[in-house]
Amino acid sequence: MMQIKGKKIEMSCKFDNTGNVKPITLIKVVDLPEGARLDAETPLKITGFSKGRGYSGVVKRHGFKGGPATHGQSDRHRAPGAIGNRTTPGRVYKGKRMAGHFGNHKVTVLGSKVIEFDTRSNVLKVLGPIPGARGSEVMIRV
Repeated sequence: MMQIKGKKIEMSCKFDNTGNVKPITLIKVVDLPEGARLDAETPLKITGFSKGRGYSGVVKRHGFKGGPATHGQSDRHRAPGAIGNRTTPGRVYKGKRMAGHFGNHKVTVLGSKVIEFDTRSNVLKVLGPIPGARGSEVMIRV
């Protein structure tokens, strides 16, 4: 398996022959091994770090609904609600979805395909989104 280092440039789109829009991601290839060929429709595994969103609450981080806006609720609109049970088990289970650090973890996207590779500028056009912000490093495995 061949590994290629790259930097995410930006997201864009391309129209195919039938007029359908295809979302693409542009990647600047930094380290291309000798004799590497990136043909169209080559399947890829792309690994990068997702965008970091800092400390986030449960509504943003896990999609909780939140509490009611009326009926005496003045400060519980985005609170998680009850987190434990009664005497049994008498604790909060590990892995309970709560507020905390959101994003900035390693993500691998499988099945991305090469649309085009510009050998002059070393820019790779990949079908679909890949993890990370603009300028973030990615690892491409062919």
